[in-house]
Amino acid sequence: MTFIYQLSLKVLNKVFYSSEQYEERRYFNPQKLSDVRYEKLPFCMRVLLESTIRKCDGFYIKTDDVSSILAWQKQQNQAEVAFSPARVLLQDFTGIPAMVDLAAMRDALAKQGVDPNLVNPRCPTDLIVDHSLQIDYSKCAIQGPPSPMDESHGATVRSPACQPSPRGSSSSSGSHCAGQRPGHRGGCSKASCSDAPSGRSAAVQIENTPLLCPFHLQPVSEPETMIRNQEMELIRNKERLQFFKWCSKAFKNINVVPPDINTVHQLNLEYLCQVVQEGEGFIYPDSVVGTDSHTTMINGLGILGWGVGGIESEAVMLGQPVSLTLPQVVGCKLVGTINPLATSIDIVLGITKHLRQAGIGGKFVEFFGPGVQQLSAPDRTTIANMCPEYNATVSFFPVDDITLQHFKHTICSEEKLVVLEDYLKAIKLFRSYGDQSEEPQYSEVIEMNLSSIVPHVSGPKRPQDRVAVTCMKEDFINCLNEKVGFKGFHISKEKQATQVPFLHEGAEYNLAHGSVVIAAVISCTNNCNPSVMLAAGLLAKKAVEAGLMVKPYIRTSLVPGGGTVTHYLNTSGVLPYLRKLGFEVVGYGCATCVGNTAPLPESVVDAIKQGDLVACGVLSGNRHLEGRLCDCVRANYLASPPLVVAYAIAGTVSIDLETEPLGVNSEGKDVYLRDIWPSKEEVNHTEENIVIASMFKELRSRMEKGSTFWNSLESAESALFPWDPKSTYIRCPSFFSKLSKEVCTPQSIEGAYPLLFLGDKVTTDHISPAGSIARVSAAAKYLQSKRLTPREFNSYGARRGNDAVMTRGTFASIKLQNRLIGKTGPKTLHIPSGQTLDVFEAAERYQRDGVPLIILAGKEYGSGSSRDWAAKGPYLLGVRAVIAESFEKIHWNHLVGMGIAPLQFLPGQNADSLELCGKERFTINIPQELIPRQQLIVQMSTGKSFSVMALFENDMDVAFFRHGGILKYVARSLLP
Repeated sequence: MTFIYQLSLKVLNKVFYSSEQYEERRYFNPQKLSDVRYEKLPFCMRVLLESTIRKCDGFYIKTDDVSSILAWQKQQNQAEVAFSPARVLLQDFTGIPAMVDLAAMRDALAKQGVDPNLVNPRCPTDLIVDHSLQIDYSKCAIQGPPSPMDESHGATVRSPACQPSPRGSSSSSGSHCAGQRPGHRGGCSKASCSDAPSGRSAAVQIENTPLLCPFHLQPVSEPETMIRNQEMELIRNKERLQFFKWCSKAFKNINVVPPDINTVHQLNLEYLCQVVQEGEGFIYPDSVVGTDSHTTMINGLGILGWGVGGIESEAVMLGQPVSLTLPQVVGCKLVGTINPLATSIDIVLGITKHLRQAGIGGKFVEFFGPGVQQLSAPDRTTIANMCPEYNATVSFFPVDDITLQHFKHTICSEEKLVVLEDYLKAIKLFRSYGDQSEEPQYSEVIEMNLSSIVPHVSGPKRPQDRVAVTCMKEDFINCLNEKVGFKGFHISKEKQATQVPFLHEGAEYNLAHGSVVIAAVISCTNNCNPSVMLAAGLLAKKAVEAGLMVKPYIRTSLVPGGGTVTHYLNTSGVLPYLRKLGFEVVGYGCATCVGNTAPLPESVVDAIKQGDLVACGVLSGNRHLEGRLCDCVRANYLASPPLVVAYAIAGTVSIDLETEPLGVNSEGKDVYLRDIWPSKEEVNHTEENIVIASMFKELRSRMEKGSTFWNSLESAESALFPWDPKSTYIRCPSFFSKLSKEVCTPQSIEGAYPLLFLGDKVTTDHISPAGSIARVSAAAKYLQSKRLTPREFNSYGARRGNDAVMTRGTFASIKLQNRLIGKTGPKTLHIPSGQTLDVFEAAERYQRDGVPLIILAGKEYGSGSSRDWAAKGPYLLGVRAVIAESFEKIHWNHLVGMGIAPLQFLPGQNADSLELCGKERFTINIPQELIPRQQLIVQMSTGKSFSVMALFENDMDVAFFRHGGILKYVARSLLP
């Protein structure tokens, strides 16, 4: 301990200011170690080093960790170090199970005679309630029928005029209120219907046209759409919100941000991030871990952060450091000049593809080079947000002059800026691209020429499958021809020209392959970047002025990340034009991206099913896995916000935007994309005049005040949460049911059956869906047994505080492909009886018979969003191990955190090469003295055996596995 004290004393430093108005600050300065290796470290490694020095206590964080980071060049991919982030970030979908677990831990310790008030977050924690919004009300395109178009564009209008829906009509609205299933969209205004000449749109008149709620059949004015959605959110989630309110009072060191304030990432960027933190008399670099894989967005501002599971975040909240293997750091050198037509989304997707092809899985990426200075701070956060899509752990942009300029308009006072700049320069964390001597040493360098980037979309099933906009039509046709797979749909040649007529609001349309039925400008990826959102608004303005429109059956929505976006869209004057095209603000939160979109009009669904059509969704999000937006929408494309609007106007993705018109204007002339695409100068001029400091100050005030509903919400005042046995939202989980002080030695897994036999790329969406609860699912049966109707089911994400729902929802995806039954769906084979059952029912039988379970899988098991229930669910189903060819790193950490063994086939081996049929019984021999990365023997009932690698990275992983997971490990540490 003497050496640790001397180390701290050696690097302790003070910074003084010549001006008397600023106080003295103390900080730890790694340069005082007088080690020449420090200035050669990548900037992200310097942040790790500072934290390790400051938190070095000889127990969790040791001096060996400091030495390992300094020797990073030799220790990368070898040494394990402990890292204590400055704060933890939770969103409600993943935050509620974390807080329920802490509440349950309080109960378990109280039963052991321990003061429950000892269970509190030790690391500052922010919980943002932003994932509970659903689109119950939405605004359709209020307009007359579009001009007739070529049928190859997917939808042709045959009725010359659109009539208002009569009172009581089944096609009254595409939005709905409590108790009513969404159906068709609402009536049209006189200005846009009755006055419109045949085949033409009327003169542009934007007015406040009412929507009709089909349940009450009362008009809902356009600006009220957001308010109604928020009211439904609060009513639907009252139990959850009361629990969060209890958490805000019962637990210390936690800040709960109520709903309808902002999305988690936007709030992190605009309000919570500090770059330099102050606490306990010191200043130090900000850093964060969050329960969402897109926490990485914050790295765009020079703040080190990444996503962890809810399980790991709970450990950090309770004082445990994050354990990580010193990563390789790839330097991404950006050169060249950005194409004027390329948006930040094009740059994001270009870098995504470039880095994915470079094979940087599990590595840190740090950007440098002259091209970095062309990227604004919002551009950088957009790029950093997507790093999970190219499998990097972190995409880091060091703080530079552009970052400082950004903070002048957002979170920093003058004094804060001075402290920030002086401190970062003092410890060599400020980047100056003009000084070549500052170049760090990287594990490898990848160069990318920004001038090579052209506008792209991504799809139709995976974000890494990029398609140049100029090749979109050709590529979609190729997708129809290809066999079913990551891109193909296998539509026969004779059926590719199929068109299905249908009626919507009194007019007849045609749907074809490629028809757009969902268009959503949404997601934390884009709304943090004013340029792309303003570009969408300016394009909408030009489109409306040119007489273009969106078909009324297309499910359009605009879900910004926060009030900042709405503010500048409204102030810039483009929001009314977005509304005119149907893109109205429906609320704040994650909606379409996580499957919280209202059903399509029944006539549209029927037409899609009748023609077996490959209908399309286009969104400006970051995820578009097949079936996530809507079961009947098979092709989904990620695109920049202005392209989402453009494809919505076209009504199809099967269009060449360079040579084919989007539509016809009021004079009968063709209108092309180039005619309405805003120039970079227009966008920049609007951005400079709109995105100003006053907006952020206003929003900060709004966030701090909260909402009237939240402020008046009642909740318990007790140290222990009063569990309601009738609640279907909040339920005390069984993780601590057999908690004891003693730790059992690891037990071999004997005679296990495979619960599932899966292929490649099984995502966390397959394992633990976050969207709606199907009426025929095991979770639905449970909720119906509690006397809930389907309209009251809500979503899996909203019910993550109820282990009974989430366990039944495990492997409930309709897209799950289980080789034991040979078809898609949430079913499996109960091997002893030969019956095909719901996965939950089969697992329940196995547990009743005392039979352990395993899962067999292929490559990239657990890829996709960070989701703790993708590990908790299998644990409660009785799964003891997962044997796969490879794992998503975050997910395998989750499995370890729940006491499930992640086992990897040896190189060159898989289930097929070992001739596994999936019906064998498996015995996995686990030694009492288990060590990291140990090979284990798996014996089968056939008499054969094979070896697997146990993916325990370090002694801490082994300790978690021995204890039965992180939660029990932490709880036992509090027992006397």
